[in-house]
Amino acid sequence: MVAITKSPKVNWLQPGKWKKASYNTLWCLLGCSIGDLGTIAYFQFTGTHWPTLIIMCLAIVMGLLTSILLETIVLSKQMTISTALRTALGMSMISMVSMEVAMNLMDVLLMGGAVLTWWVIPIMLAAGFITPLPYNYWRLEVLGKACH
Repeated sequence: MVAITKSPKVNWLQPGKWKKASYNTLWCLLGCSIGDLGTIAYFQFTGTHWPTLIIMCLAIVMGLLTSILLETIVLSKQMTISTALRTALGMSMISMVSMEVAMNLMDVLLMGGAVLTWWVIPIMLAAGFITPLPYNYWRLEVLGKACH
């Protein structure tokens, strides 16, 4: 039998926690966007024609990998490289995947495929920031864990 537990009440009105969650989300966005946008740009600028779904899936994977790599580099200044890598791998995949999916959905919805233009990138980044932010706040509030 599964025990039903009452979930903790979340105070969504803490400016300090929103600031910390926003800071963490921006770091995650930086790492994810390097791999994601870089992958889309590669296919776009080399003229390599693959199905949009495959390009977007590859962009998501590359975004996750660059985020983990960036976090490992940042953390390696404070701990051993192996501990930094384990910590980076323990980051919230929910946050990173939702960020990646939001960015790529905006690209497909606005451009009809894996296409970058000067005006779509800020919209993609905004969607990638806003989507996981409430989850990152909740994670910080309820679990005491940051995205990075």
